[in-house]
Amino acid sequence: MSLVRLKIKGISYSQTQNGAYALILNEVEGDRKLPIVIGAFEAQSIAIALEKEIKPPRPLTHDLFKNFADRFDIVVKQVIIHKLVDGVFYSSIICERDKIEEIIDARTSDAIALALRFNAPIFTYKTILDKAGIFLKFSSKDKDRDEDNDESIMVDEILQEGETVEIDSGASDGYTELSIDELNKELDKAVANEDYEKAAKLRDEISKRN
Repeated sequence: MSLVRLKIKGISYSQTQNGAYALILNEVEGDRKLPIVIGAFEAQSIAIALEKEIKPPRPLTHDLFKNFADRFDIVVKQVIIHKLVDGVFYSSIICERDKIEEIIDARTSDAIALALRFNAPIFTYKTILDKAGIFLKFSSKDKDRDEDNDESIMVDEILQEGETVEIDSGASDGYTELSIDELNKELDKAVANEDYEKAAKLRDEISKRN
């Protein structure tokens, strides 16, 4: 079976289902997206790894694993999303130590959080992408927008199987009413309080203004 390399498009959160997040993966040489529903903690961990400007005062669980692996010369070479059963994705982490390769089973969200920290490539099989991959389409009001600049993809739309997924152009949590200075102050507070979910959302809003 042929492997397809993926890159992270972004993370979106549900406006109606508390704690529901979607990690959006994009095939490197194509337009299909692979949406994977993940938990809040894993979403925060991935967001922290993506946002280089957010530095947690203490290591998160995946950071601890990275520090542990570095200490014992363990390298994560790649992550493969290898199976899809009843809507659940299964992944393997390909590791190497002393030129000996090991394959470790992992939840996909954990595997990707680690791949980011090791700068390891992410793959899936073509058969999985053929089955679960989608094309994200603009709504009529957003048809002239550049997809790469859109700020989020609604989890609620992704979870509605068989319906067209549209780009959400709205913001949430009232951050649009804050100035850049106020957003940066709120970001500093969120990081200090280790509220990385809020920090990630604030960074999204700041990025849209720049």
